[in-house]
Amino acid sequence: MRRRLLPMLCAVTVAAALLTAPARPALAATGDQPYASYWFPKTILDWDPATDPDARFNRSRVPLRPRAQNPALKANPHARAGEGGVVSLVSFAPTSDNPSQGSLDADYYAFGHWQYVDTLVFWGGSSAEGLILAPNPTVIDAAHRNGVKVYGTVFFPPEVFGGQLQWVRDFVEKRGRSYPVADKLVQVAEHHGFDGWFINQETEGGDAALAAELRSLMKYARAKGPVEFMWYDAMTESGAVDWQEALTPANDAFLNDPGRVADSMFLDFGWDAAKLRSSRALARSLGRDEHELYAGIDTEADGYDTDVPWEALFPAGRPHAASLGIYRPEWTWRSSSGPADFRARDSRFWVGANGDPSDTSTPPTGKGPAQKAPAWKGLARYVAESTPVTGKPFVTGFNLGHGDFYNVGGVRVRDGGWNNLSVQDVPPTYQWLVSSRGTELTPSIDFGDAYEGGSSLRLTGRLDAVNTVRLYQTRLPVAADTKMSVVVKAPAAGPTHLRAAVSFTDAPTRFTTFDLGSTRGTGWERRTIDLSAHAGRTIAQIGLRTTGVNKDYDIRVGQLAVYDGAVDRPSAPSGLTVLGVTDVSDDRKSLRLAWTGSRGKVHHYDVYRRDPGGGRTYLGATPNDAYFVPRLDRAGAETSTTIEVEAVSTEYGRSPAATVAVPWAGDPGPSGRPSTSGGSTTSRDLATPTS
Repeated sequence: MRRRLLPMLCAVTVAAALLTAPARPALAATGDQPYASYWFPKTILDWDPATDPDARFNRSRVPLRPRAQNPALKANPHARAGEGGVVSLVSFAPTSDNPSQGSLDADYYAFGHWQYVDTLVFWGGSSAEGLILAPNPTVIDAAHRNGVKVYGTVFFPPEVFGGQLQWVRDFVEKRGRSYPVADKLVQVAEHHGFDGWFINQETEGGDAALAAELRSLMKYARAKGPVEFMWYDAMTESGAVDWQEALTPANDAFLNDPGRVADSMFLDFGWDAAKLRSSRALARSLGRDEHELYAGIDTEADGYDTDVPWEALFPAGRPHAASLGIYRPEWTWRSSSGPADFRARDSRFWVGANGDPSDTSTPPTGKGPAQKAPAWKGLARYVAESTPVTGKPFVTGFNLGHGDFYNVGGVRVRDGGWNNLSVQDVPPTYQWLVSSRGTELTPSIDFGDAYEGGSSLRLTGRLDAVNTVRLYQTRLPVAADTKMSVVVKAPAAGPTHLRAAVSFTDAPTRFTTFDLGSTRGTGWERRTIDLSAHAGRTIAQIGLRTTGVNKDYDIRVGQLAVYDGAVDRPSAPSGLTVLGVTDVSDDRKSLRLAWTGSRGKVHHYDVYRRDPGGGRTYLGATPNDAYFVPRLDRAGAETSTTIEVEAVSTEYGRSPAATVAVPWAGDPGPSGRPSTSGGSTTSRDLATPTS
């Protein structure tokens, strides 16, 4: 029996939901964990960001960046630019269990191949928890920083999985000429900062009138605000649930009736070459682009062992027949044994088995006549890379948004696992492209050391010839005061054998290099390069080039930046306030913090605690003006802890800190260590700002 899109999810999320409460109490004075928002059609009508205590923590402050493609710089000769795109339907966690701002666990779907994706659908919803799921801000922040749109999910399950046709009728209920739920969908998207909604209507029993109301609701919402819709190929114009696996006269009104309805359509999994040809013809007859149709593939169970008719969708040497919709690519994470295995599987899924987007060939398996090449060659074979590096400043520390420690300026400020996609840097466009006439070095994102965050770029191997490592495709204009900065770290003082490499749009494949010299020791060292001699040109690529000989070459790059003039330093945030405190034990709290944002362009705010010895411990970061601290431990017998928040500019200049004191009550646990006794209580003796 062919598996359908929603039933697969329902079976998981309903089971998970039965173990959780369907809703969380809104206690404004607590410091409890905020979660991504979810509702039923009736309950979303009561949502008001002014009264929702989680609303402030669920906002993304990162605008959608513009992206560019340069066909001359695509990694794979088979890939095509400007044709079929990719939508990725990802379930990060059950509907009711998506923390708003990360968590203290390195094991997370910290996706790092945004260059191949156009839209991410924050997948979820269940009949037990809620049908309408808004994405959490960490995912929006990371996606937008990479120029990728993010959609929430509206989910109507089949009756066998708890679906009720009344929920669909509640969704399209009108008051006069308005659709109240649609008004809320627009308000939620605008408040949270995401781009649209994926509508998945699989509840049986509808009729043509109900289908028409769903189309009218989408048109109404699109006219109300900048919100998009993707329609799933399930309900037809008759109201029946009847998957077409194509664009047909039975469902084409969900694209045009005759005006524009949905912005795109996700086609169910059973498509083939003939169905894609007829879909393309029908889309064009409606004045729509066939690439607004996303041919779905289901990778939830088998990942890159899924059988996909690639040639039907992406025929060799010919235009793409449609775009690609990937259902549950986070298989790479869920099937893995841990973070390192996840990253290896994710690379194979997106880049191919060779870890080289220019070479997606797959050697045959088996023996004799049974030999065949694995079908899955990676998305890099078909889709040319896009880049969001289209404006200055550009700064990366190669931080993938999770890790086992956190460094700031090369200093260890926290030990322990964490994930927070809000501070993920733009990953390298090419993972990995190395050219050499000798032994090729091995680039990697290394989680053993970092300058900023939890990871850095590392080059290792036998250096016996010049190596050129292409990292980023860019579109960065060079001005008279443009500089390039590179932070490096070597295992010993001496020559780095490393040069920064840039190419320009007037000769995009020819690199100009700048020697990074020698290191004085074994710590992080910065090199700043004046690019004024190239003013008026536009940087097309950024990379690295190694020279010389070293049998055990090993060097890390902790930061790479292109910016104009002096590094900007924002003003300090103000009005730092503790909104709520939850006492987990006598010696452990969780906190909700808020502040007034700084003047200037802020990339994010770092949150610390001041230690009794004068040092600082990192608690987390956000681009927002509110942050949840999941764990604050009492140090010794201290009677209060000072919390500090400082702004970090888009050029990584840091502001003075705003501070607030958090008091501790009672005696500390044994030996001043956090006590494990007692339950969770709420304190309403809220701290007040000290500066």
